[in-house]
Amino acid sequence: MLPRPGDLAERMSGIRLPQTFRLPTSAARSKAREIINQLPRGGFISIVENWRQLPDGQIEFTMRHLPTAD
Repeated sequence: MLPRPGDLAERMSGIRLPQTFRLPTSAARSKAREIINQLPRGGFISIVENWRQLPDGQIEFTMRHLPTAD
């Protein structure tokens, strides 16, 4: 199967796809803090978005990489 032009453009731009985490509360807090405290690398900054508490008590959140305004 041939890659689509949009897939190639995304891969070449260096943009990484969002990552979703499901962790217990304390581990989620630590992971989110780790992401928030990271310095921008390669022209991108990592942010935490779309978090929610699941019925089993775990926290689900998404980490996204946004371009910095250099």
